Amino acid sequence: MDAFFNNLLFGYYPYIAGTVFLFGSLVRFDMSQYTWKTNSSQIVDSGPRFRLANNLFHIGVLFLFFGHLVGLLTPHSWEQALGITPGLHQIVAMTSGGIFGACAAIGGALLIHRRLTNPRVRAQSSQMDIPILIILFIQLLLGLATIPFSAQHLDGSEMMLLSIWAQRIVTFRPDAAAFVATVPWVFKIHLFLGLTIFLLFPFTRLVHIWSAPIWYLGRRFQIVRARGA
Repeated sequence: MDAFFNNLLFGYYPYIAGTVFLFGSLVRFDMSQYTWKTNSSQIVDSGPRFRLANNLFHIGVLFLFFGHLVGLLTPHSWEQALGITPGLHQIVAMTSGGIFGACAAIGGALLIHRRLTNPRVRAQSSQMDIPILIILFIQLLLGLATIPFSAQHLDGSEMMLLSIWAQRIVTFRPDAAAFVATVPWVFKIHLFLGLTIFLLFPFTRLVHIWSAPIWYLGRRFQIVRARGA
């Protein structure tokens, strides 16, 4: 039974989530373009605390996303050619992930508090805004929770298993789930929730990420009204 659920969650579920992520985004763009936006709440609350929380959250999340993308999908042979050992890979992932994960978690906590306690922001929120923000926050906490487990395997063995799983999934190779069957439970929950975020992606404001141009990271805040207006 354990093998069945492991294969279901980490062998088949990634393709279900990925299919919904891609085709769901396409359908929403085609049929509901007026909902394809960030729906920013800056117009009702743009104070210093919001700017701090927003920057911490977005910088942290963007670094973590691309860090996971590169860290999990870079072939081991490439890392060997560059002189990067699994142990070094593990330590770099733990250090950078811990720093940027903490930044994103602090920013996420502030954004959740703002959205729940500010009546104007909450009234402007869509049905999925608060749930997806809470899910992302939980995912960040789970990511931070993996660090103590990773510290017990500084040889990089756990990281190698996760990398092999991810690479076999994206290259459609069989038996990918077998490589995460023995990893600690916190990694499995982290993987499952990450896949679920991809599944929910087309039904949230996260779709605006598809439209973000390269200069998005360096852009100034949008002026939505004059001060004192």
